[in-house]
Amino acid sequence: MPPRLWIALGAGLGWAALSIQLYLVLIARWQDQASLLGGLVNYFSYFTVLSNTLVASVLTYAVCGRESAARRFFLSPSISSAIATSIILVGLTYSLLLRHLWSPQGWQWLADELLHDIMPLLFVGYWWCCVEKGTLRARHLLHWLLYPLVYFVYTLLRGHGIGFYPYPFVDVASLGVARVLLNALAILAVFILIGALLIALDRWQGRRLANARAQP
Repeated sequence: MPPRLWIALGAGLGWAALSIQLYLVLIARWQDQASLLGGLVNYFSYFTVLSNTLVASVLTYAVCGRESAARRFFLSPSISSAIATSIILVGLTYSLLLRHLWSPQGWQWLADELLHDIMPLLFVGYWWCCVEKGTLRARHLLHWLLYPLVYFVYTLLRGHGIGFYPYPFVDVASLGVARVLLNALAILAVFILIGALLIALDRWQGRRLANARAQP
């Protein structure tokens, strides 16, 4: 299958997974006679959903769309690499901290597999094969940190206001502020390690490709 078709398939799977998860959230809210708007806000309060939305956006821009500032932004090596770092963190965090907490069935199982396993693997493959290499520097990692940090602050502020925390390891009401801060620092450290690894791989692959082009 040509690379463009693989990328299109990945984009389709990403949007399908997000759509399934949104449907499941909204139908549950409807059955509980709860606010659908509140369900929509809760849906976008998950780092998994936000990161998978970014992944699906990059893959979509990679296969279609006219040249634009948004397309250049999402397809730039720095932004694509930041999103790769985030979606790898999603997969690792779910597998290590959350998977054992429940046993989803049916459509929920499918959505979980796509969002936490399939899409991270697909996007890592896209990053390795399709994103230009050799342009990343250590300073880029400082910029990437803004996303998880802003998300964490938003999560704490919203949780304090309405009592809803999307993940058990950031539930201040149950764990206390000190424990949540320690959990957040540990996850942030993993994010930094992933980002540093991607930067190292980017520079190694960039040098290798440059040397290959320089050879007669």
